[in-house]
Amino acid sequence: MFHWLEQRPFFFAVFVFIFVAFAGIIEAIPDFAKQSRPTVGTKPYTVLELAGRHVYIKDSCNACHSQLIRPFKSETDRYGMYSLSGEYAYDRPFLWGSKRTGPDLMRVGNYRTTDWHENHMLDPKSVVPGSIMPAYTHHFENIADLDTAYAEALTVKNVFNTPYDQDLDGDGKIDVKLGDYESAIATARKQAEEIAADMKNQKVKDAVANGQVPEIVALIAYLNSLK
Repeated sequence: MFHWLEQRPFFFAVFVFIFVAFAGIIEAIPDFAKQSRPTVGTKPYTVLELAGRHVYIKDSCNACHSQLIRPFKSETDRYGMYSLSGEYAYDRPFLWGSKRTGPDLMRVGNYRTTDWHENHMLDPKSVVPGSIMPAYTHHFENIADLDTAYAEALTVKNVFNTPYDQDLDGDGKIDVKLGDYESAIATARKQAEEIAADMKNQKVKDAVANGQVPEIVALIAYLNSLK
């Protein structure tokens, strides 16, 4: 058989391609599936964090900020541990980005505070002199869409088996509670109150106290979750 293949270069090339492709699939797919499993400590987004993620996508923050730290010393020194596949297990869609007009935000929750984000979104140059980022003052006026965020959470729970309402770390407590619509919205508003307590903008505080959640609160919740 091999002698026959040696005399026919085309069929020999096809045979080699099939053999290499099959071997590659056998090696690559199991490892890819293993690396894509959620890493220890990775949890689904809360309803409020999902609402903030929607704001992040709506205003195209991923056009100027990446969420992907490459395994280079220059990046890990600045941004922290390089990204792992399993850390994106619950991201739909991925927000890796392809440009860094601004810094990477993969682990921004480790070194920026609610107060910092509030001032930065209101007046970037007051926090980072020379910044070319525009002010996002409308985030302090617009109200976040918690209903759509809840609908997404419920969908990924039922369709993709995202582990809401489960004990992920074995401590006997539910890690990310979803529940029914009323309880989910109540939990989101409670989380919003905790974030607003660390903010200075009185209009935002008043809105949260009245049961509304400005986009800035949801966005900060999302950014604080990136660790």
